[in-house]
Amino acid sequence: MGTDVEVLALGADDAAMAMLGALAADALEAREARWSRFRPSSELCRLNDATGAPVVVSPDTFALIARAVDAWRDTDGAYDPTVLHALAAAGYDRDFDAVAATSDAVPSASAAAPGCAGIELDDLVSAVRLPPGVALDLGGIGKGAAADQVSAELLDRGVAGVRGVLVNVGGDLRARGEAPSPHGWVVTIDDPLHTGATGLLALAEGAITTSTKLRRTWTRGDRTIHHLIDPRTGAPAESGLASVTVVSGEAWRAEVLAKAAFIAGLDDGRALIEEAGATGLFVTDDADVVELHGLSAFRP
Repeated sequence: MGTDVEVLALGADDAAMAMLGALAADALEAREARWSRFRPSSELCRLNDATGAPVVVSPDTFALIARAVDAWRDTDGAYDPTVLHALAAAGYDRDFDAVAATSDAVPSASAAAPGCAGIELDDLVSAVRLPPGVALDLGGIGKGAAADQVSAELLDRGVAGVRGVLVNVGGDLRARGEAPSPHGWVVTIDDPLHTGATGLLALAEGAITTSTKLRRTWTRGDRTIHHLIDPRTGAPAESGLASVTVVSGEAWRAEVLAKAAFIAGLDDGRALIEEAGATGLFVTDDADVVELHGLSAFRP
């Protein structure tokens, strides 16, 4: 998934941690093999290359795509998994390390994302049909879903002594089971502009996700480009925000809300997160930190 992964466990000794690490690695590799847009053999690549034909996929891939389509509808298109062509046109068309190392290419002209309206889902046989010209990027929601699923699998294995886990997949955090006392899992919130005001959050169970335009960037000529694409324009979003952090019950949902709120901007993004029953904070381009209602409950 092109990112670092961290597994923490409450009550685990060295042997238990070794077992959890191996289990997590295998579980994440299985999802990478299905959801990566950089592996030609993945289910996602087969679907994107199907030129309008239906493709039968595994149940968890089908469920992930169905969630992405529902999220597109629920956010009125602010979250849009069909930005893949725009992302590639901006230069993110290979593993990120290779993208960042290239600086001489000129980005292609951008165009609005096509959206999910024409995607057909057949849950009877787990088949998906993308209209011609539509391709999916499941990178963000896939990381969140992986954190949700792997944390559940690790806890369900009943490894001796393990009472709770926290799985961090590239900044998408999911906590399950018991948490350390007295505050829970204490997390330093991403502070991309070094405001000193984002602080710490404490989580007993649930998820925290941050989307920022300042971490995954690259240059093309004299332009600095980031990976958060505005589906309305097909270009990197300029919404006045540097980052959005969301606290929610599930990491995939927090990921969706953080990206959608980043695209929507401060006022509409605040409404979107609060209407979904979540909370969080915004860092603006001017280094203002805006906390949403309910976030104080998660301050240690």
